Amino acid sequence: MTQTTTSSTTPSDATRRHPRTRAKIRSAGARRSVFLLVAVAMLLTIGLGAMLSASSVVSIRANADQFELFTKQIVWVGLGLAAMTVTAFVPYRVWQKFALPIYSLVVIGLLVTLIIGDARGGATRWIVVGPITIQVAEFAKFAALSLLAAVLTRKNTLVADIRHVVVPVVAILGTVGLLLIAQPDFGNVLLVVVPAFIMLAASTVPLRFVLSMAGLGALALTALAMSADYRKARLLGFADPFANAQGSGLQAVQSMVALGTGGMFGVGLGQSRARWLWLPNAHTDFIFAIIGEETGFAGAFIVITLFALVAIVGVSIAYRAPNMYGRLLAIGIISWLTVQALVNIGGVVAVLPITGVPLPFISAGGNAMIANLAAVGILLNISRASDRVDSSTDRS
Repeated sequence: MTQTTTSSTTPSDATRRHPRTRAKIRSAGARRSVFLLVAVAMLLTIGLGAMLSASSVVSIRANADQFELFTKQIVWVGLGLAAMTVTAFVPYRVWQKFALPIYSLVVIGLLVTLIIGDARGGATRWIVVGPITIQVAEFAKFAALSLLAAVLTRKNTLVADIRHVVVPVVAILGTVGLLLIAQPDFGNVLLVVVPAFIMLAASTVPLRFVLSMAGLGALALTALAMSADYRKARLLGFADPFANAQGSGLQAVQSMVALGTGGMFGVGLGQSRARWLWLPNAHTDFIFAIIGEETGFAGAFIVITLFALVAIVGVSIAYRAPNMYGRLLAIGIISWLTVQALVNIGGVVAVLPITGVPLPFISAGGNAMIANLAAVGILLNISRASDRVDSSTDRS
């Protein structure tokens, strides 16, 4: 009688040990990092070009130097790239270890902002220290998402009990959300809450819990949006901005005019008419309208495609993450950047209410640029860690 022996080596084990497979894994990881870096670099380049055009009139009107804001933006991009380089080499598990201290510092920073912050346009969002202006809210997004990822990882086996989900979610998001609303800064509240619920949906938390909390969260956000007259006017005016084209609908109307003027290929680089003070905040929240006016639908489509590429690569990095914390953190970061881009562009093209959030990597602003690029560096580190785990598995 012949005995049939079944090999204990599965096809996947054999495949892992194959040299060509190892090379393919490393190559795929390198491609993810390259695609992410190229997409971000192109967005930064487009942003600097748009900034040069959009900010020149504002600079001349303020200081008679058309390059002042553009020069500052170059400095912020440089600092952001330095931050990205650092976070790309700091092991992402460090953020898990220090998630609570970082979150605590951000909460303290938000409290300090409310007490001694500089008030501009009815909002208290900035701490001014000599020539340096700090907007703590830009770092609150990462702090909240990192702590939530750490808590969900630690409570992975307990999330079937809703108490282990609701308490940390309400504590983490509620504390930051209330402090941001007090500034007031409703836009950044959205950029904390929405990515957090996307992270929850990607975790092991039962879907019924996520949907229930998301429904309650949506009701709470709607109530907050309607609680202030200016937010209520934006929300109601969004449906028909032409009804009050010189008031609450001014930015939306002028943005659509700029985009419509651009047509398919634009009026030409540096030839924007909207920047001549027709469109408020042209170099910050509404810079996408300037891109659409000067480069047309073609240029706007390229920007949207680049953001889509960043999102796709980010999801791929999250999928390949070595552990739960890395996966949730990557999902949180890519959700934050993607939702922020969607909210900004949606407001510019008048399909979403205007919330006042900048366009990542493109709009003027130093704190946002540093926070966004530092987050990209963390994604790169998670991707590199995934490659190392794959390689060590191959050698085992």
